Amino acid sequence: MKLPIGFRFSGVACGIKPMRPDLALFVSETDAACAGAFTINLAKAAPVVDAEGRLPAERVRAIVVNSGNANALTGPAGAESVTAIIAAAAAALGVSPAQVVSASTGVIGMPMPADKLVKGMPAAVAQLSADPEKAAEAIMTTDTTKKLASRTIELDGKQVTLAGVCKGSGMIAPQLATVIAVIVTDCAIDATIADAALDHATRETFEQLTIDGDMSTNDSVFVLANGRAGNVPITRVDSAAYILFTETLSDLLDELARDIAADGEGATKRLEVHVAGAPTHDIARDLAKSICVSPLVKAAIFGADPNWGRILATVGARAGVLRLPIDPHRARVTIQGVTVYDQAPVPFDRAGIKAKLRDPEVAILVELRAGDHLAKAYGCDLSYDYVKLNADYTSLIVEKADGGVAKDDKLTNYTPSFKRSVLVEALGYISRFRGKRCVIKIGGGAIAKDGALRAFCDDVMLLHSVGLSPIVVHGGGSAITRALEARGASSKFVEGLRVTSATDIETVESVLDSINADLVALLNRRGAHAIGLSGSDAALLRAKKLVRGDGQDLGHVGELVEVNKTFLESLLAQQYIPVISPIGLGADGESFNMNGDMVAAGIATALGVERLIYLSDVPGIIEAGELITDLTPTTLRSKLAAGIVQGGMAIKATSILDALAGGVQAVHLIDGRTPHNVIAELFTDRGVGTIVRAEAG
Repeated sequence: MKLPIGFRFSGVACGIKPMRPDLALFVSETDAACAGAFTINLAKAAPVVDAEGRLPAERVRAIVVNSGNANALTGPAGAESVTAIIAAAAAALGVSPAQVVSASTGVIGMPMPADKLVKGMPAAVAQLSADPEKAAEAIMTTDTTKKLASRTIELDGKQVTLAGVCKGSGMIAPQLATVIAVIVTDCAIDATIADAALDHATRETFEQLTIDGDMSTNDSVFVLANGRAGNVPITRVDSAAYILFTETLSDLLDELARDIAADGEGATKRLEVHVAGAPTHDIARDLAKSICVSPLVKAAIFGADPNWGRILATVGARAGVLRLPIDPHRARVTIQGVTVYDQAPVPFDRAGIKAKLRDPEVAILVELRAGDHLAKAYGCDLSYDYVKLNADYTSLIVEKADGGVAKDDKLTNYTPSFKRSVLVEALGYISRFRGKRCVIKIGGGAIAKDGALRAFCDDVMLLHSVGLSPIVVHGGGSAITRALEARGASSKFVEGLRVTSATDIETVESVLDSINADLVALLNRRGAHAIGLSGSDAALLRAKKLVRGDGQDLGHVGELVEVNKTFLESLLAQQYIPVISPIGLGADGESFNMNGDMVAAGIATALGVERLIYLSDVPGIIEAGELITDLTPTTLRSKLAAGIVQGGMAIKATSILDALAGGVQAVHLIDGRTPHNVIAELFTDRGVGTIVRAEAG
């Protein structure tokens, strides 16, 4: 993630939350223009009241955000706490209190232990760095992943960067901000103009985001612009520079909004609703949000039920309440690209669409045929875990004597039999995996999405901490395709294998090297001893040119001949986590592009690992719309022969069979786009994907 010039970040633990960072600083090294968007909830928190009254403003230097305590509905003491926290931040930074604004997130109604933040402020300033990861962690509440994104544009011949850090998972309803987010940029722009850009950018992004329909008391979005890029300052809303800046800001917020929707409390799927053919844009926006927030629609999506009736019932109800000139009977409804209603029920493949609804991203299109306007909204499904999380949220929060909050151990709130079963299951898996090795192949959406990639690295670290030695193999298909297209080259595939010319192999290696470096950096920031390797390093992966039976030449595409087992063994013995890109070294020193699935299977076989895990863009192996959870080599071969498994999945299935034939005991195929699926697969009895086990006996 590229960062703008002249900003520093930190995240420290001050004791509001147990054992986690709870104070974040976002600091500009020079004076910056600052704009904000805030909740319209009349029960707004004290920091919102303060910041809203002072922004937009020039010469701002810092934004301080705490989590764990919302400082909302806390009376006069809440405002006093804001003053004390801002004063402490200003003193530690050596700036005026007028140059600092603040935000809070957490439990509503508990007195703010401002003294904890005041005492922690010097440490927060001392730990300021160019890395925003700690700050992203410190603002999280019920979030399961950190949310960061960036964009770079050119203004007046200068590179201008915008980077965003945000949190949001629940209590999200689409009015103004809906989250806490800090956007830092080195763009030169007036505060009032930045405020106008932010207002425009939130309208189609954060304002179209809804998780549960409940508006927070603390929603705040900030833009902090220090001008260090050196572009001509943007001072007019009718300038080309303003339009480009606003479009880029909108695109950045759109990515963050999608990440929040995917991380909705208890969510298993992100929901994207498009409403087209509406009489006005505002009507399209309203109906899209209404569909997204409908509990019946959300529950149907969770259950993979293509229930178009609930969608049109929601449209009809909203149109009736607002007396809109819309007739739902004339509409067309499309779910996951499949038309299910078009002025009357339409026959469709129910099993096929159920399979599509198991994807982590679900798209609904409603065409009203009542106008020319369209809009979109983001949301998520409604799972059992949403009710569980929010039923527990405050009942398990206790106020400590020192003013901090603690969460009562959830396990103590259940029956003895439940506690025993959870502990026995978890400890059993830890015992079983300790001292063992596993190969994890990551590709597809898990590589493409920052949030999923960070969650994957967290999972790798957890596995390593319980004594399992992971070896990571990564792909980079979509990134390679984009890089080839950028230089005017097309991508051609033959049965899932990319035809790779002598020129293409250089691009392939460059992209894989970049992905490899990012993975290693993310792991090492978490305390790992990760080491990045190309298969050509130390002749790690010996390869030869792949020769097809039909004589078709795929260029520099290779097949694995030998794995340098001794080299890998030495790294594992020193507690390194190898991160390997699938480039093979030929006999004459040439490079070969190899299929990552086959490479992972070859490494797993060479090392004699017990488990091989594939993270892909599918939940597992699907038949008749249903996920197949358990297979054997025999049943997998039969599904290959029957054409149930085909295309790119056929290559994966072949590599699975090779690994099992080579001594691997179990191969897991899971959806890498859903955070923490690796842990859910390995440490629960049923898992979340497909497991193929070696034949018994």
